[in-house]
Formats: sequence, structure tokens, C-alpha cells
Amino acid sequence: MIPSTRLRRADSFFGLHFDFHADFDCTEVGKTVTPAMIEKVVAKTNPDYIQCDCKGGPGLSSYATKVGNQVPGLVRDQLRTWRKVTAKHGIPLIMHYSGLWDKQCAKLHPSWCRVDEHGKRNEGTMSVFGPYVDKLMIPQLKELRDEYGVDGMWVDGDCWEVWRDYGKKALAMFREETGIKSVPRKQGDPYFREFTEFCRERFRWYLKRYVDELHAHDPDIELCSNWAYGSFMPEPVAIDLDFMSGDFAMVNSINVGRIEGRFMVYQGVPWDLMAWGFGGRMHEGVFSTKTVPQMSQMAASVMALGGGFQVYLMQKKDGAINAWQLDMAGAVGKFCRARQSFCHKAEPVPQIALLHPGKDVYKRYDERLFFPGTVVTEEKILERMQGVLQNLLDSQNVVDITMAHHLQKHIDEYPLVVIPEWDYLGPGLKKKLLAYVEAGGNLLIVGPEAAALFKKQLCVKFVGKPDVKDRWISHNGSLACMKTQSQEVQLLKGARKFSDLYAEDDVIGPSTPAASIARYGKGKIAAVYVRMGERYCNGATAVARNFLSDLVRQLFPKPLVTVTGSQFVDVTAARLDGKLMINLVNTAGPHADPNVYVFDEIPLVGPLTVTLRVPALSSSKGSKRPKRITLQPAGFPLKYTFSKGVVTLTLPRLEIHDILVVE
Repeated sequence: MIPSTRLRRADSFFGLHFDFHADFDCTEVGKTVTPAMIEKVVAKTNPDYIQCDCKGGPGLSSYATKVGNQVPGLVRDQLRTWRKVTAKHGIPLIMHYSGLWDKQCAKLHPSWCRVDEHGKRNEGTMSVFGPYVDKLMIPQLKELRDEYGVDGMWVDGDCWEVWRDYGKKALAMFREETGIKSVPRKQGDPYFREFTEFCRERFRWYLKRYVDELHAHDPDIELCSNWAYGSFMPEPVAIDLDFMSGDFAMVNSINVGRIEGRFMVYQGVPWDLMAWGFGGRMHEGVFSTKTVPQMSQMAASVMALGGGFQVYLMQKKDGAINAWQLDMAGAVGKFCRARQSFCHKAEPVPQIALLHPGKDVYKRYDERLFFPGTVVTEEKILERMQGVLQNLLDSQNVVDITMAHHLQKHIDEYPLVVIPEWDYLGPGLKKKLLAYVEAGGNLLIVGPEAAALFKKQLCVKFVGKPDVKDRWISHNGSLACMKTQSQEVQLLKGARKFSDLYAEDDVIGPSTPAASIARYGKGKIAAVYVRMGERYCNGATAVARNFLSDLVRQLFPKPLVTVTGSQFVDVTAARLDGKLMINLVNTAGPHADPNVYVFDEIPLVGPLTVTLRVPALSSSKGSKRPKRITLQPAGFPLKYTFSKGVVTLTLPRLEIHDILVVE
């Protein structure tokens, strides 16, 4: 055991990540990595921790390993230098270690590789049924701890690199455990889902295997598996990971960060997100460093949710860093530090719950077993949900993502639950949702398939099947095309219409209800009969945004906080140290444009009008005027009016991220 008084990850807030995935073209590893270089990293950025490379996807270790596959071009053990300087300053050193993604091990041990449905060995992915975890991974992680005194591991290439495995051992275990003799090879084959879950369960075994073994070896070591238990693996945390983390996309980063961070908030494990400090396209292989405003905006989207933040910069082929990039990282660090005491570990105030079905979503995973994809990836499994989230956030709603296992326990805390275009719900979840509405809750269902699960309670009759055709949604005197799946419905007794869908870009032709609302017990249940989320991701309009926002207000008319004056404000509400924290993040700018890699200006928004409903601030009866409201991190008091339990104030402008601290 290596005693350490260094900061634990649970208390860490701002960090740096470096990696370079050493390969055979790295012929002088360590040559220019000096103590002075790393001293400059520390002095310029003041990080709580540093993560650096030790083994990337190519499988070559960039340090003097005795148990792994060392890069041939090692001229100096650069890891010793990183450890010496970080230890001197009391800074934890975490290893970027590629797990199942290991091309060199595949070359040396082809029998350890995963086998696809055609019997072909994968040339870069280790099998979770093979000896890799015991023969290479665990010994190497122990070596890093014992010989170098590193503080932890950020294991990359893990859950997102898991596929169905048709190797001999996998098939033998499947047949023995299930009694199923005919192994399914493709979707539609009998027992395809059973075999898929069998392979998924083996990954959980593999993850638990190395986590438990390393903790038994040294309880102080801290372990993370990249994206485990976030959106990629949306299930209750059942393995003793010390922290959760993920590297969110370098393109459209704000929208990706908005969804990914919300997946981690309620998992009960310390968490952070890593933002790529450079922009470009992966297939181009050439990247440009992002600016301070661009990175600060990305950091704000994470901090506002209570998480920690990392800046990711690439190392050179010899393991050195580009010193000029430290000015950007240092400035972003200062931006984060100014907000740390108002954000880190803050507890969200429940307002709108956006339901994720949890493990049931695996039914949509066709290839990699823990890879849902986002709006910037090929497999857009979360696209519909992300579109609904972005729509709600663009109307300044306070929204949590609540996985089924969390919502089951906390549903009564939410004034409104939204089902974003899921066509199935887990056992007992529909019953729980209806009991919630019957007792006085409010349920909004988005999308024809999701609405079909609640036809009886909605008091509607579906006419025909859902289809994809041009339809125009009408709201507040304007129309917008919704070229996506929609469902024609007839309203029965007890249902009332909310807006229309027209067959043409005019209100004189035939129409069908765009949405409807019905009473159910003491609460309300409403549905939108068009794929609003999918369309918002691929063709957002102000009409669609205003339509959904106004429908939400029909069900939830008195939220804790409302903000008007700009659609480009992301609002979160949290409590920290007995105070209410209202985070306002400016989401303006070209961050979602795939052709803009780097930008240096975020348009100001404002003036903004903010209203707060004071009775929600505490459990005491009656309305009580707040003692003070302070704008942080600027630290100056705000003037406000107070009437009938409602605070109203004006914020002249919002640059990137401000916090209203209410006491």
C-alpha cells in the first residue's frame, strides 16, 4: 500500500488529461519530456490531478514496463518524470490505459481476441472470455501502482469496445449456462437477445474482476472505466468504481455535454467529464486547439450540473506536450476555479424528469453492446431523447435525466415527468407512472410510439398506423414542417386538443391534433403525436420549441425558476451549503456547426428576466423574502422585487456562465 495525502477524486474538480496512444511511429519516447516541462504544466494550470498516457489503443506501453508490450522507441522512461514532479507537488497522477482495445496484444496473442459472427478474429479487441484481463491487464495495472506509485487508472477502450463474441469459450459457456444449443448469429434468430445479454454480462464480470483485484491489492488506488454507468451503460452502479468519467465529443460538444452530464448526476459516484481541447474531424487526423471562450463554455455545461471538468490535450509522439497550449488550459482552469465553490457537488432541485428506460434501452443496441451513440455518431439511439432534451432546455426549463431505477424511487419529487419517444417501458414502470399521475402528478408523452402505450388513459383513438410524411405543426399563428413520424388520432370524451398538424403549409386544409391533454385521477396526462425530438435534432424550429414549451406550461404552470429574454440560456437549479444556486449558461455560438472547429466569440445574451418562486426554497410555510441574492463569481448583490412569494430580477447580460446565489 502506498500512503498518500493527495486529493481523492471525489474532492477533485479541475484536471488535465494527456495521451498520445503510442505506436510504432513513436521512435523517441521520452526524449524531450523533462521535469521543467511538467513543472510548467503545474505552474500554468494548477490542476487537482493529471492524467497521462501509459498504454493506448495500439497496445504499446509508453514507459519501461516489465510485464506489458513496451514501445520499441523508448529512450527515456517518461512516466518516471511525470511521477516525480506530480509527487513533489502533491498532485495525483492517473493513467490513461486502454483496456479491451489493444492491437499489439491481438498480434501477439490472436487467440485472446474477440471473434465475430462470421468466425473472424477482431484484430484490435480483446475477448472478455479470454485470459487478457488476468495475463496482461491486472499485472500491468499492479506494476503501475507498485513500481511508479500512480494514484489511479482511467481505463479507456472498455465498455464502448464490447461486441458479441463467438469464440469457442464464449459459445461453450453460453450453451452450458443456458442449455441453448443453436447460437444466434443475427437479429431475428431465436435467442438473439439472450446471447447478447450473456455477452454483456461477461463484460460486467471482466470489469468487476479487475476492479476488485486492484482494490484488494491496494485499497487506495482509484479506478474508472471510461463511460461505464453513464449513457453508454445506463444501469445502477453495481461495481466498486471510485469515480465516473467520459470524454465527450469534440464537435457539438455543448449539446453532448448537456445530455451526458445529466446521465451521471444521480448515479451516486463522483463524476467528471473530459472535453477535447481541439477541434476537427477524426478521419482528417489533423486538429486545431480550441480557444478559452470555447472551452469555458464547455466547462460551464458540466459545472452547472455539479460535476468536475477535465481539459484533454494531446501529447507529442515522444510524450512531451505542446507548451503553448497551457495558456489556454490555465485560463480555463481559472474560469472553473472561480465557480468551484458555487457548483461542485451541488444537489439538483427536482423539476422536470426526462425518463430514460435504463437497461431496457439495450434492445436498441445492434452492434457494440454498450454504445448508444449521440447526435454526432453513427448509431443515433439517443437522438430522439436528446432532441426532446434540447428542445426543453432551449425554452429554459430545468430538466434532469432520470433513469428508470432512479425515477422509481424519486418520482414523487418531480412536478412533471416526460417520456421522450420510447416505445417500451420496463416491468412495473408504466404502473408506477400511472399511479404517480393518479395521485396528482403530471405526465407528458412525446412521440406516436410512446403515446400508443397510454391510449386508454389519453382518451384517444389511433387512426391507422404512424407514418412518415410532410406535416406542418401549427402554434401561435405560425407553422413549421415536421417531416418525421406522426400519428393521426381522434379525441374521445375527456381529451382536449392542443394545437394541430396540417397536411399542407396552410391552416385551411385538413388537420389532426398535434397533442392532447386529459385528466387522470388528480393529475394530467398529455401526449404529442409526432416525433418532436428526432425532428428537433435534425431540423429545429422556433415553432416546435414554443409548442413544446407551452404544452409543458399547461402541465407545470409554476416552475421554481423562469428565465426570459433569450433561447440561448441553459438553466439548472441546485442546492449547496443550504443555498439555492441558479446556474445560467450561455449556449449561443456555432458550437453545433460541424464545419466550425474553433471559434473565439460567444455572443452576449440579455437582458434576462428571472423569476423565482420563494416557497420552493425551503420547507417553511409561507413566503419569506430572501436575505440576499448574489451574482457569482462576480460577487455583487442583485436588486430584486418581491411580491406574493415571487422574486423578480433583471440580469443585464450573460457572458458565459453566472450563478444566482439565493440565501
